[in-house]
Amino acid sequence: MSKYIIRGGAPLFGSVTVSGAKNAAVAIIPAAVITDAPCRIENVPDIADVAVFFNILRRMGAQVRDAGDGTYEIDASGISAPVATSGDMQKIRASYYLIGALLARFGRADVAMPGGCNFGAPRQIDLHIKGLSAMGASIDVKNGVITATTQGRLHGASVFLDAPSVGATINIMLAASTADGTTVIENAAREPHVVDLASFLSLMGAEIYGAGTNTIRIHGKNSLRGGSHSIITDQLEAGSFMAAAAATGGRIEINNVIPKHLECISGKLCEMGVSVWESGDSSVVVEGTEKLRSVDVTATPYPGFPTDMQPQASVLLCLADGTSTVTDNIFDTRFKYVDELLKMGASIKVAGRTAIVKGVSALTGAQLKAGDLRAGAALVIAGLCARGTTEIEGVHYIERGYENMIGKLRALGADITGVSDTAEAESTAV
Repeated sequence: MSKYIIRGGAPLFGSVTVSGAKNAAVAIIPAAVITDAPCRIENVPDIADVAVFFNILRRMGAQVRDAGDGTYEIDASGISAPVATSGDMQKIRASYYLIGALLARFGRADVAMPGGCNFGAPRQIDLHIKGLSAMGASIDVKNGVITATTQGRLHGASVFLDAPSVGATINIMLAASTADGTTVIENAAREPHVVDLASFLSLMGAEIYGAGTNTIRIHGKNSLRGGSHSIITDQLEAGSFMAAAAATGGRIEINNVIPKHLECISGKLCEMGVSVWESGDSSVVVEGTEKLRSVDVTATPYPGFPTDMQPQASVLLCLADGTSTVTDNIFDTRFKYVDELLKMGASIKVAGRTAIVKGVSALTGAQLKAGDLRAGAALVIAGLCARGTTEIEGVHYIERGYENMIGKLRALGADITGVSDTAEAESTAV
């Protein structure tokens, strides 16, 4: 799609089923490269980032078979060279996980620098390099290609991360799975998809302890076997639908979730006056309130409030009674979406890592452009609760991480349509 058209103002009602987690999928898919035995991955989300990753693997020589119903079989035995430098590598951030995976299998990796959403500065890999270097890898970055080499096998090491980087934690885990000895990651990321990757690697024969805590220990093996794994459900997709229910004053039952993963989001919504309760082991119900309350939101590493939910939270606070602050301690340039919300009548001022949000009576539809994945989701939520019509361009960012967003929202009563490039061209020609 080239853009979304939303006629807002109607509350959302009904139920929605959350797909597999994007962030888990793009970590688990490269893990299948470590072994030359087949792997089976279930609950894979139908999103652009996954499609790009599969294209990367196919270009490298792997076989990827769609077994239907979100299940894929990956056979990486055909990969003969540890090289991943195709143009697709720059389309997604998670492509850099191939550094750790290829090092684990081949002892070498030639990987193009990643792409993905733009938060102002190039993706930094300093902590990745720190961890992999401690394990014996020599790393050189030149002409947009990361080259990592080893003399023999990687060896275990103690690595303290200056910040609990998800990307660095995952890359080190992948590499350490076949390293000689024990690797200890201190100040490791604790996010649910880190734990899910550990579960998959364990099924493949790796020994990993402490995933989900600040300290992860990996006892390396000579090799890993194939494995079958079902990806966890997407915390951030669920959180986005929770925000949509709250913004529109509707009531949504969100199914196929892990409520424990949502506590950091549910708690903040409850502070705003939104009603959230569990409905069984894998469902939550979210019901909006007549008037949202102002709160302060600070994005911090898990189990804190997710940085990938702060744009959606800001939309809610645009409609809250009073003044709120939103602080992001993860990324320092993640408020680019504010300019788009200002077009809708929001009252927001940004100072460094903090946005000061003064609630207004309503947002008004406008011509908008998404600049990254979660900002795009926030603009969709803003369009759903706004008066009038909102048109959002740059929706390819949204489709990187949300499966069938239009279909799921329409089933909840949203008036949202997607316009393709072809349809626009035909309309212009007429």
